[in-house]
Amino acid sequence: MDLYTTTAADEALLLDLLNTTPVIDGVPTDALADFDTAARWMQDHDIPVREAEWTALVSARSTLQALSRGEQSPTTLQPFLTAARLDPVAQDDGVRWQLVVDGDTSGAVRAALAWDGLRLTSPGRLRPCANTECQLFLIDRSKPNTARWCSMALCGNRMKARRHYRRARSSEEH
Repeated sequence: MDLYTTTAADEALLLDLLNTTPVIDGVPTDALADFDTAARWMQDHDIPVREAEWTALVSARSTLQALSRGEQSPTTLQPFLTAARLDPVAQDDGVRWQLVVDGDTSGAVRAALAWDGLRLTSPGRLRPCANTECQLFLIDRSKPNTARWCSMALCGNRMKARRHYRRARSSEEH
């Protein structure tokens, strides 16, 4: 039985985590490079600011980036999921599933579950930017599922300009 329990906030966390290694002006950067730098990011994403959380988050990011590029199998998520369980909670309007994480991996668990939630509800819509010089990811929310770039204003325009330049140069040479 497939169970989907993540929210839009979890999907936003996943995408933000995947996009913590952007290339800025041709230089790869890392928003989680060290604990002090990562602390603000973790705070902004409601992740407990502890070194063990940070370590798990950085490891999960690498795994999730490789998964999103199709370079690894979903079985590589298992180390992040062993500390997680869902507890049913009866409420006036029905049953709600509550995520419980033992240990210091709550951010990593949320991101891993969000990846799987997208796999179930939006297969193929989480992908890397088509610009090979970009390290960012996108969730394609377009109806035809044809989005290719993390940002049309940045990568989309750059890629279209490059293609136009190449076509213009090749027609001049002939």
